[in-house]
Amino acid sequence: MKKNSPCLSIVEATYLDGYAVRLTFSDGVVRDIDFGPFLLGNPHPQYDKYRDIKKFKKFKIEYGNIVWGRNWDLIFDEYELYRGRAPR
Repeated sequence: MKKNSPCLSIVEATYLDGYAVRLTFSDGVVRDIDFGPFLLGNPHPQYDKYRDIKKFKKFKIEYGNIVWGRNWDLIFDEYELYRGRAPR
């Protein structure tokens, strides 16, 4: 980023279907990200609860990031999401 340019951040997140979320970034770029492969393919028990769609839908935007849980159980690099890269 250039000096004095605003930092990239997520300003809106909309649930689509399954584990997919539409993210709107501070510069107006919109990306649809499917978090399903990460959640379904990750064996760590910390993520088990987010396989429940009701709990998955409880994401929020905090400090320009999409997060899940009170302690940010799930958080992903916003620059990777901006590039359209789903988490692995």
